[in-house]
Amino acid sequence: MRNTVRQALVARQLDERLAAHFPVGRRLRVLDVGLGQGTQALRLARAGHEITGLESDPAMLDAVRDALSKEPAGIQDRVRLIEGDGRDTGAHFLPGAFDVVLCHGVLMYVPEPDPMLAALARVLAPGGLLSLVVRNADALALRPGLSGDWDTALAAFDSPVYTNRIGLSARADRRETLTTTLTAIGAPLHTWYGVRVFTDLASDDAPAPDDWDRLLAAEDRAGRTDPYRAVAALLHLCGVRG
Repeated sequence: MRNTVRQALVARQLDERLAAHFPVGRRLRVLDVGLGQGTQALRLARAGHEITGLESDPAMLDAVRDALSKEPAGIQDRVRLIEGDGRDTGAHFLPGAFDVVLCHGVLMYVPEPDPMLAALARVLAPGGLLSLVVRNADALALRPGLSGDWDTALAAFDSPVYTNRIGLSARADRRETLTTTLTAIGAPLHTWYGVRVFTDLASDDAPAPDDWDRLLAAEDRAGRTDPYRAVAALLHLCGVRG
């Protein structure tokens, strides 16, 4: 359920930003870096946009190819998949090649985010949208604290490094730091949201509850409202290329 909540909220927020920044009906050139299972990429392809997926994990690419093979031919034709690292976008794409660049759930596995963000901004067209989903370092102690894991909670106050639910070492980001970086690379922060304020402790395999619509409405409201969004497990930051 945690991932379902995340994808549903990010989809709402992303669609809101696309509607605000681009003319209705425009077919956008979208780069999805580290597209994972391809949830957002396939959704945007179904909406008529041209999608390029860049993924460094061959197993993930195979999973997306399998999902794509089940789509109608017209949607398959809108999606191009490339094996590669987001830090090497300059080797794959020309400057300004995309209207939208997605980088969701990737920066937490990159030791130093600034070079990768600069590479993503380089391939973004003027007026284009950069969409980032990151782990929120300002709320890193909340999950272990609410679970009664006091040692991990105390450690989270002093370090952005953590171990995620699948046992991998990862790194959280602070909104203030990313705001500075986005300004420096020419894609200043325009809008930001919180993602998973209430449901971060939910089991990964928990089914959607009967009151799913109300749950999502509460999460959506919290993700737009201070001070709740500041303590969300994830942050969705949207920068606009100047």
